[in-house]
Amino acid sequence: MNDDKTPAGFAPWSRREMLHRSGLGLGAIALNGLMQQLAASENSPNPLLPRSPHFPAKAKHLIHIFANGGPSHIDTWDPKPEIAKYEGKELPGETPRTERKTGNLYPSIFQFKQHGQSGLWASELFEKTASAHADKLCVVRSMHADVPNHEPSLLLMNCGEPRLVRPSLGSWLTYGLGTDNQNLPAFIAMCPGGYPIQESQNWQAGFLPGIYQGTYIDTKHESVEKLVENVVNRKLSRTAQRRELDIIQRMNAEHIQSRTNDPMLEARIQSMELAYRMQEEAMDVFDVSKEPQHILDMYGPGVQGRQMLIARKLIQRGVRVVQLWHGQGQPWDNHDKIFEGHKKLAGESDQAIAALLTDLEQHGLLEETLVLWGGEFGRTPTVELPQKGANEGTISGRDHNHYGFTCWLAGGGVKGGQAYGSTDDFGFKSVENRVHVHDLHATMLHLMGFDHTKLTYRYAGRDFRLTDVHGRVIPEWIG
Repeated sequence: MNDDKTPAGFAPWSRREMLHRSGLGLGAIALNGLMQQLAASENSPNPLLPRSPHFPAKAKHLIHIFANGGPSHIDTWDPKPEIAKYEGKELPGETPRTERKTGNLYPSIFQFKQHGQSGLWASELFEKTASAHADKLCVVRSMHADVPNHEPSLLLMNCGEPRLVRPSLGSWLTYGLGTDNQNLPAFIAMCPGGYPIQESQNWQAGFLPGIYQGTYIDTKHESVEKLVENVVNRKLSRTAQRRELDIIQRMNAEHIQSRTNDPMLEARIQSMELAYRMQEEAMDVFDVSKEPQHILDMYGPGVQGRQMLIARKLIQRGVRVVQLWHGQGQPWDNHDKIFEGHKKLAGESDQAIAALLTDLEQHGLLEETLVLWGGEFGRTPTVELPQKGANEGTISGRDHNHYGFTCWLAGGGVKGGQAYGSTDDFGFKSVENRVHVHDLHATMLHLMGFDHTKLTYRYAGRDFRLTDVHGRVIPEWIG
């Protein structure tokens, strides 16, 4: 109905639109979350423009090297000589329950030694990383998670919640900070050979606007045109593409108004615009063939060297978050033949990790880039027993262990050259200065300039945050 009191420019709602907007009772709960998403997008024409954090940040970028499957801490960064003394004997005291049945104590065959001025211990598996960067690493030996299963533990490490749909750490950071380069995605997840367990949920935006979701790149490919599909338009010039896109975007703008600014549609529109802009830089940033030979040699051959070099180039161009997956196809999940499996996987990544840290430092980027290495949990100091469908009749592996495991951080304001916390004498449980995944996230957000209790998003009638109602900042990690 129109009357003289109708404000100029106001389009009165139809009956259908009134019902749609009112939410019909319980639907209003979902509408509240929708309106929050609309507010986020309406405050800025570009939700990825750079924004300031709560306080001055020590780190501006994040590189997360995810050792998929659960690397064994007692074979990598947490030496436990006591295990060798009791080899073949039962673990003293009550054995915590794990996913599968385990037997007696099973020592590591890998040699540990101290590195750097700090004397940080590391196994021969990561000799190159430790010898070059021990004094930059904060090795956290007292991590613990909730359950000994991959799916919930992957989501806990990546999203702060093991069961329900929640935004990932990378999505929270891009929501809070935006990004410095508008021609590349703010958050990129590189995983060679397909998705990991839980697939794209590991870099999901959850209930945040879709523009904050990670962009997946399958780095098994070397050709840029296979890494980023349709990055080159061989039929239209850039000018013609721009005219075509402008027409489509005007049509989209009219369509989105009739859809009451649907945030999912808006995310797709923004993605189309980003895809066009990516043509300017993607061909260069994902092509490592033009790098100097000494840089290629430093990173080494193989997909890990290549994707870590790409990560440096992305950070150099202002990308906010890069996640690098390692272990897809042949994960660190060595229920059997752990020594062969871990030696192979460390051999694929040790040189590349050392090179990445060196390269970031040489470009003046390490001090503003927080680097995290680790998996979703660790492995038991006891041997996993053979069972139907597992271990191939051997007794040479370790089960999942969420009671105690290791990760490390470097760069981005981290106080290096230290091992924080400890597991018990046999490496089964964290006992000193215990660190939950929520504490890790809280401290990482702090280094990025955020109070983890205040980086929130209202959805379904409550404020959510990465750390839920948990988490504490660990000041000993901060330099």
